[in-house]
Amino acid sequence: MDSNWIAIGHIDDIPLRGARCVKTPQGKIAVFRTAENEVFAIEDQCPHKGGPLSQGIVHGKSVTCPLHNWVISLESGEALGADDGAVRTMPVRNIDGRLSIRLTPVMMAAE
Repeated sequence: MDSNWIAIGHIDDIPLRGARCVKTPQGKIAVFRTAENEVFAIEDQCPHKGGPLSQGIVHGKSVTCPLHNWVISLESGEALGADDGAVRTMPVRNIDGRLSIRLTPVMMAAE
């Protein structure tokens, strides 16, 4: 197995339209599960004021920051609407419900 993949648990550990926060060597990563059972991982810090995105409201393929209602795309990490900013996204692997996230060398170099 590639050493850049980190096991983070089972899909059932994350409620539908919910999130879980994972601590990694690169910081906190928010892992989201949509109502359609898709899983996304982004850094757990809103680009606006650093709010914990893992505590936000999941809707569609977006999350709304709990502090100032910025909406962030779970697919691209980009702020939506009139807001400007972005968070890093990480690839997620789902093998028989077992989830892993990939910490890439590019992401590590961005630190």
